[in-house]
Amino acid sequence: MAPIRRSIIDERGRAYGRGGRKTASARVWIQPGFGNVVVNRKDFVDYFERTSDRELILEALAATETLGRFDVTATVEGGGLRGQAGAIRHGLARALNHYNPDVYRPPLKRLGYLTRDPRKVERKKIGHLKARKKPQWVKR
Repeated sequence: MAPIRRSIIDERGRAYGRGGRKTASARVWIQPGFGNVVVNRKDFVDYFERTSDRELILEALAATETLGRFDVTATVEGGGLRGQAGAIRHGLARALNHYNPDVYRPPLKRLGYLTRDPRKVERKKIGHLKARKKPQWVKR
C-alpha cells in the first residue's frame, strides 16, 4: 500500500524544499503569487544572465503547469551558476511536492526532478595529471 502523503505548509502559506547539485545547495520557498522568482534577494533574470540557466529553474514549474501561479524565493550558495540553477530546480521540485504531493509528485517524479543527481567531481589521483589522465607514456 502506498504511503499517505500530506502537504507541509508553514503558517505563512509557504512550502519549503532543499536542493543540491554538485557543490551547490539551495533553500527554496514557494507561495501562491504571480510568478516572481527571487534568487539571493535579486530577480533571477539579473542573477542568471544565461537563458539556459533560467529555463533550467523553470522546468519544474513547467512540468507541473504552475508557471505564474507561485512566487519563488531561493537562497543558494556554493558551486557555479549552472550547478546553482540545478540546485534551485531540485529544491523547487521538492517544495512543489511538499505543497501538494497528490497533484505535483507524479510529473516531477517521472521527469526525475525529485532525485538528487549524485555525480560529483572525481578527485585527482597521485601520479596522474588529472582525475584519470596519466602522463604521456614513453616506451624507450
